[in-house]
Amino acid sequence: MAAPADKLAASLAILKGLQDAGRVALRAADMTRTHRERLLRNGFIRKVMKGWYVPSRPDEPAGESTSWYVSFWQFCAAYLESRFGEDWSVSPEQSVSLHTGNWTVPRQLLVRARKGGNKPVGLIHDTSIFDVRLDMPPEADRVILNGVRLYSLPAALLGCAQGQFVSRPTELRAALAMVKDPSEVLRRLLDGGHSKIAGRLAGAFRNIGRSKFADEITGATQAAGYTVSETDPFAEASPIAFGARETSPYVNRMRMDWARMREDVLRVFPKAPGIPKHSASYLKNVDEQYVNDAYNSLSIEGYKVNAELIQKVRSGKWNRDADMGDRDQRDALAARGYWQAFQAVKASIKNVLEGANAGRIADGDHAAWYRQLFGPSVTAGIVRAADLAGYRNGQVYIRRSMHTPPNVEAVRDLMPAFFELLQQEDEPAVRVVLGHFFFVYIHPYMDGNGRMGRFLMNLMMASGGYAWTIVPLERRKDYMSALESASVEGDILLFANFLAGLMVGGRTTGRSDRA
Repeated sequence: MAAPADKLAASLAILKGLQDAGRVALRAADMTRTHRERLLRNGFIRKVMKGWYVPSRPDEPAGESTSWYVSFWQFCAAYLESRFGEDWSVSPEQSVSLHTGNWTVPRQLLVRARKGGNKPVGLIHDTSIFDVRLDMPPEADRVILNGVRLYSLPAALLGCAQGQFVSRPTELRAALAMVKDPSEVLRRLLDGGHSKIAGRLAGAFRNIGRSKFADEITGATQAAGYTVSETDPFAEASPIAFGARETSPYVNRMRMDWARMREDVLRVFPKAPGIPKHSASYLKNVDEQYVNDAYNSLSIEGYKVNAELIQKVRSGKWNRDADMGDRDQRDALAARGYWQAFQAVKASIKNVLEGANAGRIADGDHAAWYRQLFGPSVTAGIVRAADLAGYRNGQVYIRRSMHTPPNVEAVRDLMPAFFELLQQEDEPAVRVVLGHFFFVYIHPYMDGNGRMGRFLMNLMMASGGYAWTIVPLERRKDYMSALESASVEGDILLFANFLAGLMVGGRTTGRSDRA
């Protein structure tokens, strides 16, 4: 009779075979009932709906959403293929989101299919699919992106409801800016006799500064015998000027969000006191914050540290403890790396206090911060030195977040544009809030993004004369919720208010007694 461990190993082999074949959405029929129940009982798969499962980690706490958010798009695509074959597509509105790089998990995924059920299908973690019975676009207007069937970009722009231009202006403007030539939409407009949509798109293109596109659309439509009334579907003028050439939709979205969010930040964040005259006193205060800052910042990321360990690694004595366990060694390496990175950030602050542009300093120095942060782990052989060269080379996900960070190619476009925005921003308060937010939104590294984001935030604090500010461990839930609101809903107010609330009379509310 096989031992329980051998039985589980046999079930895991079945699961591995499915995963090696690229399967994320698992059907009940993919394995025997015995294997399925054993994997479910041990936490290696999770039920999404009747007859459907996704792989999961057995160490995930009850209610953990990470494995589901990571699997969401692949699961939905596989489930919809099983029901409708190739005869389905996400809605034009959702297609626009995906074309512009917004892979945030929606609460309800809207899908069109000729055999749609016109009712929602409940999934886990308060998500669902609503498949509507509607005709599909012509084959030429369908594309597949990362396994998901969607409308081509021009077809999606034609199919978008007018209200989307008001409710989701950032995505619509980013999508319009991706159109390389007006003929991409013009042919479809003329084939369908869509004179009303032609007027709306002409107005939309003019709104983003593409007047030539607008003129060609109205001129060609009128020449075909249609009456066109150009109308601007957006509620307001574009917050940024778009160049004549196509640029990354990720970059355009960030630039528009920056312009929109900065006004909210300025309404709620304290006015900058100005760079202090005595930089030595400011840097002395930064030094005094180290133990408290290291404890809170490392603890937020799940490391187990205390004042004794922090002081030990500060002195360089941490590596003399040969009896450390693996977890203790990991915590000590992280603490030592934090100390080294803290010194590098302090050197950057000194340059800013002497009048250097904070955005330019951050651009030039942040790679060195990162190398210091993980240097001890490289020395210990836990992290490869090559992993510290540049930005990440793979997709990364944020635990429990519906936000999916941009892909590798987008990161390469976003980071130079991000630092350009920092360099050009005149208001220190905006640099503080949006500098931190957009850095972690982009998530340029596989690990350490939170710590790097808080270092960046405090460099920007110095650029306005604000005191070094600590995000306390006891406020972690509020902190993460505020970042999630900004990432998923596009609402920066909660995060701006959160950071402003940490600042009292130029001092911070982080408590050193917890260290």
